[in-house]
Amino acid sequence: MLNLKNHSIQNYIEKQDWSALHTAVHALPPAEIAEILMDIEKPEERVILFRMLPKAVAADVAAQMEPDDVNALLKHLTDDETRRLLAHLSPDDRTSLFEELPGRLVQGLISLLSPEDLKEARTLLGYPEMSVGRLMTPDYVAVRPEWTVGQALEHIRQKGTDSETVNMIFVVDAEWNLLDTVELRKFILAGPETPVRSIMDCSFVSVRTTDDREKAVEAMRKYDLIALPVVDSDGVLVGIVTADDIMDVAQEEATEDFQKSAAVAPLEHKYSDSTVLGLFRKRIGWLLFLIFLNLVSSGVIAFFEKTLASAIALAFFMPLLIDSGGNAGSQAATLVVRGLATGDLRPSDWMRTLIKELAVGGVCGAAMGAASWAMGTFRGGVEVALVVGLSMAAVVLVANVIGTMLPFALTRIGIDPAVASSPLITTIADSAGLLIYFTLARAILGIS
Repeated sequence: MLNLKNHSIQNYIEKQDWSALHTAVHALPPAEIAEILMDIEKPEERVILFRMLPKAVAADVAAQMEPDDVNALLKHLTDDETRRLLAHLSPDDRTSLFEELPGRLVQGLISLLSPEDLKEARTLLGYPEMSVGRLMTPDYVAVRPEWTVGQALEHIRQKGTDSETVNMIFVVDAEWNLLDTVELRKFILAGPETPVRSIMDCSFVSVRTTDDREKAVEAMRKYDLIALPVVDSDGVLVGIVTADDIMDVAQEEATEDFQKSAAVAPLEHKYSDSTVLGLFRKRIGWLLFLIFLNLVSSGVIAFFEKTLASAIALAFFMPLLIDSGGNAGSQAATLVVRGLATGDLRPSDWMRTLIKELAVGGVCGAAMGAASWAMGTFRGGVEVALVVGLSMAAVVLVANVIGTMLPFALTRIGIDPAVASSPLITTIADSAGLLIYFTLARAILGIS
């Protein structure tokens, strides 16, 4: 459907049918217009379409585009057109754009801002890179507790058009200290002469400008909020974070965790925009590190070389044991990492989690050990079957403990637990599994 719309719009541009183009564009949401813009190959035709958009719609479309695409578009706009576009972008979207564009271009764009927008941009850009301050917008509606509901509603009507949301109204004192957040519904249902103070419960959730943005994601998810107030160290309300911003952050954080869990350093760009060299740099470091860890497994095999030579049947079950241990460890690590990321688990929960996973690992190990014993009997005899069965039970149990405790340990030393990746867990479990396997083989088979 999108391709048909794209084709029609390009035909309107080529035929200079501006009336039909105007009608077609105004019927589309900003996200689809952004996609169509990027599908148009000729820059001049792209600019024609962009100039047909109303100012507010143009800003929404720009907010949906990648920074590199916006950069390419800005090169073909006049200073006046660029100034109008920047003025209609919300402060948080404007800040996100500035963060991604080249420094020299940002300096030129900042010079086009109005004094008020310039002050906002400099304030937002002054916060740490991954902080809530970079994510927030100063466009919100605030009222005073001493006002009546009627006065507050009149103020909301006047200021609401410039606000990111009016579903939540923020109550502040004369010094702009945040006192409460009140749903718009309460204002609508209360009588006009009711004091704002009487509909307040002074129970609200807020974050600080310097907090990590993941804290804002966690707060909005936990308390089911549509807007989250942001205060400075003195409790002064300086901005809000809205649900659409949080959805973007949550998606970025989830993507980053997925990449780390696969032993890949987080990508700065989308995979489709990443170069071969860029992907190589993000992946080769972990791969080289895992090579050195795998040398430990090789060392274990070399150390027990005589044991393996004395009972060659042991070699048949090595892949079975180490793969099973890696799988069990990866399962435990994935559950714990996700629990820590969502707040379901806290670092202090390590003992409770360890006890639970010891039980799970014991039961799984017993079941897998029994299955392995049956296979061992068929392939290697009773003694080998005993070695394989006991080894499988021990390996699964130990791997489960490793997968459980490693994320907690990384969290304790300040490292993102997401790096407790499947390849890392598997590599560590391999070495531990081989050590257990050959030690039991020596003891049960009587090999010196």
